[in-house]
Amino acid sequence: MDTSPTLCVVVGATGAMGREFTRRLTRQGLRVVAVARNHTELDELASGNALVIPCVADIADDSAIEAIAAQLDTPVRMAVFAAGLPVRGSADTIAPSDLAIGANIKVGGLVRLLHAVRGHLVPGSRFVTVAGSLGLEPGPLDAGPGTVNAAVFNLMRQLSALYGPKGITTHTIAPGPVDTPRLHRFVDAEAAETGRDPEEVWSRYRARTTLGRLPTLDELGWVLETLLAPEAGVLHGSVLNVDAGTQRGIH
Repeated sequence: MDTSPTLCVVVGATGAMGREFTRRLTRQGLRVVAVARNHTELDELASGNALVIPCVADIADDSAIEAIAAQLDTPVRMAVFAAGLPVRGSADTIAPSDLAIGANIKVGGLVRLLHAVRGHLVPGSRFVTVAGSLGLEPGPLDAGPGTVNAAVFNLMRQLSALYGPKGITTHTIAPGPVDTPRLHRFVDAEAAETGRDPEEVWSRYRARTTLGRLPTLDELGWVLETLLAPEAGVLHGSVLNVDAGTQRGIH
């Protein structure tokens, strides 16, 4: 793929997953437009790496479309949506308006990314998002991630039908819980709220998998990097379940 475009876009680039994705892509010699809200964190990410192009934008606002598009000077090889979801709780406890907040970030944000890059997508380009497996198999406490990620899966299926005929492939990475600093904060918060030992909470997460452990950031980065291969086009429209065996259903 020596003649392929060398520009990528990563939304949520300063998060743990976004940093790993950015690291993987720049390691391949690709330039990355790194999109996040925090100017300081973006500058830190770009420090010492000339391939990282900081782009301060709030993907929850339509202004992000123009901000991202302004950084695109060549065709886009890969656009990745890796922004996290800031809402949690069951249908009994979640603020109803939080569902709209979550949908605006992960569903509306995905469409904003598409609108920003669509004029720069060419045959062989990849359009990738991360959608939690709770959108496929939610639990009783997963009103936010379950509902919002289900919408993301639906939207990506629509995009596969819309862009596949143009030679632009879509890919949904569904990792389930990942061993990240963000999950550590969730575990600590749940332990504090319930009075349980943090290790008990971790054991529950691990027990959901059939592998006996959670996926790592390095493993998710490997999956994303694999999508750069020309042969990965055959994965168009699919959901890549990289969840260490969390899902039990047959799809």
